[in-house]
Amino acid sequence: MLTYKNVNKTSIVLLLVFLLLKVFYSFSLIWICALILIWIILTTIGSFHIRWNYFLKANHKNKNIDNHVISLTFDDGPHKEHTEKVLALLKRYNFKATFFLIGHKIEAHPNLVEAIINQGHTIGNHTYSHSNNFGFFKTENVLKELKKTNQIIEKLQGLKMNLYRPAFGVTNPRISTAIKTLNLIPIGWSVRSLDTTKDTKEMILTRITKNLQKGDIVLLHDTSQKTVEVLEQLLIFLDKKRWQSISVDQLLNIKAYV
Repeated sequence: MLTYKNVNKTSIVLLLVFLLLKVFYSFSLIWICALILIWIILTTIGSFHIRWNYFLKANHKNKNIDNHVISLTFDDGPHKEHTEKVLALLKRYNFKATFFLIGHKIEAHPNLVEAIINQGHTIGNHTYSHSNNFGFFKTENVLKELKKTNQIIEKLQGLKMNLYRPAFGVTNPRISTAIKTLNLIPIGWSVRSLDTTKDTKEMILTRITKNLQKGDIVLLHDTSQKTVEVLEQLLIFLDKKRWQSISVDQLLNIKAYV
């Protein structure tokens, strides 16, 4: 399995072999440089591709589910304007979802968090700041962010969140350590909508529906009108197919709260 731990072990063994060959034989340094370069490439790609499970094992879908169900998930909220629209659409079709919330936005819009929970959806931790530099945070700073967001929800709603989705989907040894320390369950995705890009609504909808399978976890963001409009068409599509969306904890048979 291509994981950070296995890649490191293999790289160390190969490096030692290469160094021994260099000492006793005419061995080119190019191979050592190539090994280091491959390690850098794999580790960099692994950091940005949570589905690789490179640094930690995240949950991306339920491959064993029999029913025609998926889980819609929304990151980066709650949003003062668009979260309510998303909730209204989900309510119209009686679909359930999971919202991964940012701590400082929870503080700004506690009423929206209450609405999400009251309508039967589940919530998870998506850091406090969602900083662009989150991938470079030290372990103690990652812990502070995750603890602070969990504490805010516990104070507001009396819930101890158990689910975590990494900001930008970025993982590394420090984030992995923080998640394990707090006993959080990392949630990834199997379908990435890329709804925050400049792609058209039609392109985003096609990307989601083209190869949609039972047990998929779909990544969306409740932060733009474009996503709201895509969601409306997606729900129509699912309803016609007689598919359902359930919360990610139900899909994976795990606990959303401790």
